[in-house]
Amino acid sequence: MNTLNKPNVIDADKVGYVDYLDWAIRLSRSGSLIVADNVIRNGAITETDTGDEAVDGIRRFNAALAADRRVSATAVQTVGSKGYDGFAAAVCL
Repeated sequence: MNTLNKPNVIDADKVGYVDYLDWAIRLSRSGSLIVADNVIRNGAITETDTGDEAVDGIRRFNAALAADRRVSATAVQTVGSKGYDGFAAAVCL
């Protein structure tokens, strides 16, 4: 299988973020960077029972990212004219 040593960006269907993360890690080499956008969702990830599938998908993604021993990761909150959100950055080990 060919592997990538380039940055991987996850910015798609939020429900599928966990699957995208797994594939990004599988296709990456040690030292590769994975960036996932929209991981704060205007703070909604801290609320329970939002009824929003995108928020639930991001919550699952953040939990999976924190538990995955194949990466070292952090999330950064951003603030701008559209409110606040954030991104996660992970380095493959």
